[in-house]
Amino acid sequence: MTISQIFNIANLFVLPFWALMILLPNWKVTQRIMASYLPFVVLAGVYLYFFINSVTPENAQDFSNLELANIARLFADEKVAATGWVHYLVMDLFVGRWIYWEGQKTGVWTIHSLALCLFAGPMGLLSHICTEWISKKFFPKFQENKAVTVAEQQISSTKS
Repeated sequence: MTISQIFNIANLFVLPFWALMILLPNWKVTQRIMASYLPFVVLAGVYLYFFINSVTPENAQDFSNLELANIARLFADEKVAATGWVHYLVMDLFVGRWIYWEGQKTGVWTIHSLALCLFAGPMGLLSHICTEWISKKFFPKFQENKAVTVAEQQISSTKS
């Protein structure tokens, strides 16, 4: 399998997780899937494979001397670019999962933050932090009610 094929598969691999968190956040299957670290293990494995195959004696110097010009030179290499992109996929999905679980726990609306995180990870994180702050500041009663509901759901799920 070529690096391009693995790269394409990695891009497609993350989409079902994002779709579940954004479109079906309260579905028990979504909650069960997002409770697992398996997607991150798979993506981290792809990252490790790409990383090992992208370090060469020629570019090792650039890896050890992190200046902007060296980084630009590194990312001109297709293997290094694929490695960097899979890094983004793993980390954005991990942050998206955190946003998802925070929304499940607190009742803070997360759809917009998850969508932003999918396309621009740090913007999604910032969006969620702002949304959570606004929710706590202006809708504190909703926060309390959601926390009670989540606690009740957890108690009932442990009984069954």
